Amino acid sequence: MKNPLLKSAAVLLAAGGLMWASDSEACTGISLTSKDGSHVLARTCEWGGSDLESRYVIVPRNASMTSMTPSGQNGLEYVTGYGYVGVSVTQDSFVTEGLNEAGLSAGLFFFPGYGEYEEYDSALNSSTIVDVELVGWILGKFSSIDELKASIGDIHIVATSPQAGTAHWRIAEPSGRQVVMEIIGGEVRFYENRLGVLTNSPGFEWQMTNLNNYVNLFPGTAQPLKLTDDVTLSQFGAGAGFLGIPGDVTPPSRFVRAAFYKATAPQYATALETVMETFQILNNFDIPIGVEHKAGDAPSVLPSATQWTTSADQAGLKFYYRTCWNSTIRCIDLNSIDFGKVSRQAHPLDEVRMQPVEMIKVRK
Repeated sequence: MKNPLLKSAAVLLAAGGLMWASDSEACTGISLTSKDGSHVLARTCEWGGSDLESRYVIVPRNASMTSMTPSGQNGLEYVTGYGYVGVSVTQDSFVTEGLNEAGLSAGLFFFPGYGEYEEYDSALNSSTIVDVELVGWILGKFSSIDELKASIGDIHIVATSPQAGTAHWRIAEPSGRQVVMEIIGGEVRFYENRLGVLTNSPGFEWQMTNLNNYVNLFPGTAQPLKLTDDVTLSQFGAGAGFLGIPGDVTPPSRFVRAAFYKATAPQYATALETVMETFQILNNFDIPIGVEHKAGDAPSVLPSATQWTTSADQAGLKFYYRTCWNSTIRCIDLNSIDFGKVSRQAHPLDEVRMQPVEMIKVRK
């Protein structure tokens, strides 16, 4: 397609907010803190309908940007004050998750049926930005949540087309403060996210309330229960304290699992160990490609609906990722980038889309 907005409307909303009638989109976000005080933000990105063609992007300081609107690339113009690294979907400017040189993290999560943006008005193009470009604006302009909150009222956030769905956002500082931003009835709302978990619909407040339905869960083993003098119940195996935790891939169920897995994870000494733990936890949220489709309808071009997973060390300024084509964890060190001189660029997440297999040489 020649029009990038039409292309995005065809495949995008694993990341941003389109085609929300489909059940093929999901994102799960968690955060952990190491013993040395480092905060790590991690998330998955799912889209089971087609290849998102994701790339990692590097954007320098003082880059001139022009946002898209539903009528073209004629929206908000701004200059980045911070360089950043991120992962895009479909188009390089559609950054879905990223980290800037000040340690601010921002990510976009699918939010179908619950958010409601203001209507697009072409007379306001000079201050308008489409939802799928908002992460780039946040990372390029701000170093704190309060700075963002002070400026968000100056812009108009709209969908890429009248048929598009909506998104909500996770923004986090290196201090550990984390918020969820949702747009309801055209009004921007911020929620302090002290739990450090986010998925998709319904809204964040509902998801937090729903956790109370699982107050009976606890880590570890369940004690034997004597029903009669002759009958005593006992667990079949380890971990019976979590018996009843929801195992499906719907957003409320993933939110509950993520909350309990995060809460019971051991605390590691360093940021790197904590990053590795986030990948281990998020293994549980990889969605097999056939789960979300009718029998025989699953696309064979994708090895998983979870197309990529990222983890960001906010204090160490390191951005990690892996993909469904290559589970090797790769790292982009922002400290090694001179954001005052580096060129704006984008590269495939995988140079070769094939799982590496290490052949073991058996000793004689």
